[in-house]
Amino acid sequence: MTAVSHQRWGEVPGRGGVDLWVLQSPQVRVEVLTLGAIIRSVSCGGKDGQRADVVQGFDDLRGYLSDTRYQGATVGRVANRIAKGRFVVEGKEYKLDVNNGPNALHGGVRGFNKAIWFARAAEGGVDLSLTSPGGDQGYPGEVRASVSYTLQGETLTAEYRARSDRTTPINLANHAYFNLAGQDAVDIYDHQVSINAQSYLPVDDTSIPTGEIRGVEGTPFDLRTPVLIGPRLNEVPGLGFDHNFCLSSPGDTWKERHTARVCHQASGRVLAISTSQPGVQFYTANFLDGSMTGKGGVKYRKHSSFCLETQNWPDAVNQPSFPDCLLRPGEEYRHVTRFTFTTV
Repeated sequence: MTAVSHQRWGEVPGRGGVDLWVLQSPQVRVEVLTLGAIIRSVSCGGKDGQRADVVQGFDDLRGYLSDTRYQGATVGRVANRIAKGRFVVEGKEYKLDVNNGPNALHGGVRGFNKAIWFARAAEGGVDLSLTSPGGDQGYPGEVRASVSYTLQGETLTAEYRARSDRTTPINLANHAYFNLAGQDAVDIYDHQVSINAQSYLPVDDTSIPTGEIRGVEGTPFDLRTPVLIGPRLNEVPGLGFDHNFCLSSPGDTWKERHTARVCHQASGRVLAISTSQPGVQFYTANFLDGSMTGKGGVKYRKHSSFCLETQNWPDAVNQPSFPDCLLRPGEEYRHVTRFTFTTV
């Protein structure tokens, strides 16, 4: 049985109130904000019974309003990067705000992560919805989007839906930063990770996929069996993992599949993820630098957490060989991701 409650958490001047929703099962406690449909915290037990909050975030609303790293947020319209902030749909070119080097990232300067979503109680959770007007951040069409968070026992389910009155790219994802030792732990080097992917997408020096779909066999990106994150980071080019792992091939039908598992042996905490999305972006917080003060005054530093962002492949709107990311009038965008918190 999951208890659901909510309370006012703060006010955004000129925009309205932000509520905090709490989902509580016997095993897990989840906090969700109506700002950005943010997962603010997930508290779960370890093998010694000790509970810890395993999601990074902030103590107050001001932290989330000034955040530039998408802590816990639902990102959209299009998660991840769009090359040069440009794409063509039905013969018309659209130009987006460029907010990540030469590229557009996570929906733009004021994407879904900065919007206040409408919330209502659901059985075992909360339904959040948002209307994005035509031209929002440069995207075509009015989009009505929703995400439902429901908690059952050890499993938090996020179900995303959207409809549009014009053809538009869409790719919604959650950007929670996890550390299974606790959000205040220094790094994730002692975590073991496995990702059920046969291939990944190599990227250029601006983190845009080159178009190649490369097999993981014989590379540092082979995570099909559990590997310790710390030593493996020494083998990955650049600052760390920030790559899409291909869970399915273009043209595959909608199907939920086991995606990833992360284990922290010292605490015994395990996170298992399944999704119907065709990809997952594994990111090891390469750009956190200690300048961000999180919950309890903790300074979040490089490699202090990991993200497993279940989503379509990056820059799919500009890569015809990638899975289709266009939502057309009369169609429904829908996908589901489940986060299950257990112990070993």
